Amino acid sequence: MKDTDHGPQSRDAFEARLRAIGAERYHDRHPFHARLHGGHCTPDEVRAWVINRWMYQSRIPMKDAAFMSRVEDPDLRRAWRKRIEDHDGGATEGGGLRRWLALARAVGLDPDYVASGAGIMPATRFAVDAYVRFVRDMPLLDAVAASLTELFAPKIHAERIEGLLAHYDFADETSLAYFRKRLTEAPEDVAFGLNHVLTHADTREKQDAAAAALIFKTDVLWAQLDALWHGYVEGNIPPGAWQPGQGMA
Repeated sequence: MKDTDHGPQSRDAFEARLRAIGAERYHDRHPFHARLHGGHCTPDEVRAWVINRWMYQSRIPMKDAAFMSRVEDPDLRRAWRKRIEDHDGGATEGGGLRRWLALARAVGLDPDYVASGAGIMPATRFAVDAYVRFVRDMPLLDAVAASLTELFAPKIHAERIEGLLAHYDFADETSLAYFRKRLTEAPEDVAFGLNHVLTHADTREKQDAAAAALIFKTDVLWAQLDALWHGYVEGNIPPGAWQPGQGMA
């Protein structure tokens, strides 16, 4: 008998299944993060990470806007729009995107260069665009489930703050403000998202699809670090990607 022929898992068992995906597949296990948090990255490796991670950061509010454009339930829209506000901020101040550009400035990059998206590796662009398309096109429940990597984010943000402060001269409360803020924002987001998935994934088929969506998202995050490692740790920078010395402040 196929696994999908069984009835749905209990709420507790399904949550444990989702959390196990993070324990096995979240990108805190990637060797690039061990290198970064341990103080072993060169300045240019850090800059390459900041530049390429911008692609992901900049697309978060865009994927959330795409999600909301399909949501008919105003309660769900009200809850979800906070995510856009967290990243975009107000008209003149605040927001995760501006905090990320403060990090870019701190590592010696021109924030306008980073915000332009110039120099992003092809693999990064393809991975992030795939995530935006997933959220735009897949069932809403799958799209919410894909966001549940936030379950595992506070741990990596805490490790990152500790590691960067210990090992890098650029690290201070201003440059690391993005990660500090996510320590409070991410748990608020995931509390809603997790409850939504656990409540609405009420068949085994939906639970399997939600778990697959979360696996897909961990693959998106992992692929970005694979590309960074190949390009900037191993020295195989692809054509068109950022070259050390470009876009400096």
